[in-house]
Amino acid sequence: MIIGVGSDLIDIRRIAKTLKRYPGKFEKRCFTEIEREKSDHRRNRAESYAKRYAAKEACSKALGTGFRKGVFWSDIGVVNMPGGKPTLELTGGALRRLNEITPNNLIPHIDVSITDEFPIAQVIVIISGVTRK
Repeated sequence: MIIGVGSDLIDIRRIAKTLKRYPGKFEKRCFTEIEREKSDHRRNRAESYAKRYAAKEACSKALGTGFRKGVFWSDIGVVNMPGGKPTLELTGGALRRLNEITPNNLIPHIDVSITDEFPIAQVIVIISGVTRK
């Protein structure tokens, strides 16, 4: 059962400008420690941050709140599964919202699709509920 869908497009150049304009401050405000560590070691640092930023936006839309009602940027983190597939790890207000919108008889599952073609990055997030086993 699909619970929520969100998508976002972002101009990678906008994030590159923001990283230069607010060095350190932007990263700490919007990204988890794991995301910062991963992105800061990438050759295309701005692209990495842009894709993660778009994922957070898409997820907040799928949650139905945007970044309000207790959902903050740092509550949504892009993590990779062992094979490299991206997914989202929610904490704080984002996790509370996820639990609120998931029917009691289901377990929430998040699928993420991330792509880019410079200068644009796109992310689609689908939150679904799967049957408990």
